[in-house]
Amino acid sequence: MVAKVWGRDTLPAPFIAPPGEQIGEIWFEPPPELPQVLVKYLFTSEKLSVQVHPSDATAQAEEAGKEECWLVLDAEPDAQLAIGFERAVTSEEIAAAARDGTIESLLTWHAARPGDLFYLPAGTVHAIGPGLALVEVQQASETTFRLYDYGRPRELHLDRALAVADGGPYAAQHRRSIADGQVLVDGPHFRLDRVAGAPDAATHVAYPGELLALPLAGEVASRDGLARAGAGECLYAASLDGLDFTSAGVTLLVRAA
Repeated sequence: MVAKVWGRDTLPAPFIAPPGEQIGEIWFEPPPELPQVLVKYLFTSEKLSVQVHPSDATAQAEEAGKEECWLVLDAEPDAQLAIGFERAVTSEEIAAAARDGTIESLLTWHAARPGDLFYLPAGTVHAIGPGLALVEVQQASETTFRLYDYGRPRELHLDRALAVADGGPYAAQHRRSIADGQVLVDGPHFRLDRVAGAPDAATHVAYPGELLALPLAGEVASRDGLARAGAGECLYAASLDGLDFTSAGVTLLVRAA
């Protein structure tokens, strides 16, 4: 559990925040066999900073690229996510808006509902609003450049952010819903599927090696019975064939590309 100024002191079941702490993130540390992918839960009561991440190509020494996606699990009626700009903007416009605090008005604020999936290529300027519970799947990198943080006393990284930021609108093809099908992301760095019950034959073909199983309902176990995971937990397996979905409900499957 990671405390954040924008986190919550009351978390949805099955999580419980330690007394006096506002938990914003719950990380599942990548296993040594699958170090490329990091999975988190996010819980927000305030806006997160306006930020951007580099790609593998634009990251400098001591940095690492970060592409990510968000799956909305729960959302208050007015919950929103800021992703991309309302119109094409220049680096100079972004810099001026970051300095005077008007950058929020340049961004596109998307209504967020349970089941919405947003894929964010590296370079996408974004911010998460309050009232949300999300699953985040990402490259295992925490390289983040903050453009604006609502006056909070945290470091900003304007020069590096401007060097990697895409000043365009968010591409519609990067947003989808769980109602659109099982495959939520099939990108250059990771794949994410939502499976109801047991995976079918095509899913077994798509997941031939190491993976993470994140139950949202029900339970997934190892076939040898030595490990099992329910809602709020994450299970590593060397292959999909090594998992038992007899008691599964809805499960997220994640693997590196």
